Amino acid sequence: MPDSAPAATRTTAGLFFGLAAYGLWGLLPLYFVTLTPAGPVEIVSDRVVFSLVVCLVLIAVTRSWGSLAAVFRSRRSLGILTLAAVLIAANWLTYTYGVLSGQAIEAALGYFINPLVSVLLGVLLLKERLRPLQWAAVGIGFVAVLVLAVAYGRMPWIALILAFSFGFYGLVKNRVGATVDAVTSLTMETVVLSPLAVAAMIWLGVAGSLTLTGNGAGHFWLLAASGIVTATPLLFFGASARRLPMTTIGLLQYVAPLLQFIIATTVLGEHMGPERWAGFGIVWLALAVLTADMLLASQRRRRALRAARVRAARARGPQVGSAG
Repeated sequence: MPDSAPAATRTTAGLFFGLAAYGLWGLLPLYFVTLTPAGPVEIVSDRVVFSLVVCLVLIAVTRSWGSLAAVFRSRRSLGILTLAAVLIAANWLTYTYGVLSGQAIEAALGYFINPLVSVLLGVLLLKERLRPLQWAAVGIGFVAVLVLAVAYGRMPWIALILAFSFGFYGLVKNRVGATVDAVTSLTMETVVLSPLAVAAMIWLGVAGSLTLTGNGAGHFWLLAASGIVTATPLLFFGASARRLPMTTIGLLQYVAPLLQFIIATTVLGEHMGPERWAGFGIVWLALAVLTADMLLASQRRRRALRAARVRAARARGPQVGSAG
């Protein structure tokens, strides 16, 4: 969409792409349960290999080989994306294990608390200063984790691993900045992971546990579709991020875990006892506080920007027009 398009049209398109991206991520549990009897290691390995195929096709179509080559030439970018690849692989493997082992609710919890973890990482690693409401949200989130630990009878490790792996992933990707686009970044990450993925598939084949080629054409193509399932929401997200302010993107991110939670409790039939409802309620309270802070901060920034424009206009003084 050209930059001259009306702002309302851009916003509408951005919302569509954003809802499509987070909606598809939210539906992932339904996709993963159709891949049985494939296990988490095989699913993630296939996802890496077939995502690489899709990405290389996209690179070829968009003629972005130069961007890919530039990453290979940059030790810094290559090192950062290698670390990002390790983090996203841990995230994918943990999430897939959570869904297939009947713990999709806990997996959804991980993405609910991810914004709180991102704020915490900003304080601990980037030395950012939090506003009072942000501190309140983090404190409430900490209480929620303790309540859920009691409810589960253990620490919610799946949720914590997902939240921290994705939090660190976002932090690492932020170090690359806008120098590497989404498709090139995913291509590099899958290039890094592909040798391990192929080795895992060979190991599963030798052990007689590989299902890719032994369970019919339908199962093969379902697994092969993992490349498109991975790349499509990423492209939608990129299109959305170019059209919407970060405040709106921050609100849309709750769509995915909410859908995952609904699917886990309805379609997958996972149980939610009173203690878990209490824990999730506290998490949602923390997110409400964090969202309120985000909206208030955005409003203050807009007011400050308008005030700066007014001061600048006054400083320039009245414009003198030419005599006709």
